[in-house]
Amino acid sequence: MGEVAYGSLASVYEWLVPDDKASPAGSARAFEMVTAGLDPGAQILDCACGIGLLAVGLAEAGFRVTACDASPAMVDRTQALARTHGVEVSTRTCRWDQLPDQGWQDRFDAVLCVGNSLAHAVGRSGRRAAIDGMASVLRTGGVLALTSRDWEQIRSAGSRLDVWDRLVERGTRRAVVVYSWQVPPSWDTEHRLEISVAALQDGDRLQVTTERLSIWPFRHEELRADVAAAGLSLASSTYDATQTNYLVTAQRRAGTRSAQ
Repeated sequence: MGEVAYGSLASVYEWLVPDDKASPAGSARAFEMVTAGLDPGAQILDCACGIGLLAVGLAEAGFRVTACDASPAMVDRTQALARTHGVEVSTRTCRWDQLPDQGWQDRFDAVLCVGNSLAHAVGRSGRRAAIDGMASVLRTGGVLALTSRDWEQIRSAGSRLDVWDRLVERGTRRAVVVYSWQVPPSWDTEHRLEISVAALQDGDRLQVTTERLSIWPFRHEELRADVAAAGLSLASSTYDATQTNYLVTAQRRAGTRSAQ
């Protein structure tokens, strides 16, 4: 990953989360297809954890959860959410490529990296380093789960301004979300996404938070190849060219090591 992102958006990230995943319970429920086969108390790493919705939901479900993110602001929000819900979540501020240095070798029964975060890894080399780092902390037989946008759909729509077609409500607060995409001709060139969240304050006053993010998109078949290059066996994929997002799961085979 390049520069540390989500320093600003961490404070308003709940408005960017789909409604069905906007609570810890809802977020954990959305990934039951990954966790259903795990033993009670299994160790899970939520990598690129964001504000901690999934990590806290998994902890509430009885798993032993570690959460990490490159953004200190995201990690702070994860810690606060865990305290609010009265669960224990171990946290660490680190990048994907720093995972092999955390003392977690072969520790986790599952690693989840969800929410389109993998596209912030810089190019194919950065993405492979990220997946390799996640693979390195999996136990033999452990599962890696990755979600992604269908970047072919994003690219086919080109550079544009997307204003969400409704107010997003979180508790008693509401916000308007705007995405500004800069899509260059080449897949291998840095793409830019500027996200603005305009939250309604007292009366009709708006508090606007904006951050510009770097995106390095990839095709579904490239992700499959990257997973294989990390020494993992593809277990499943929900990829469907008519859908906007998909989930890929892979398993660490006995006797394999990720390339360092």
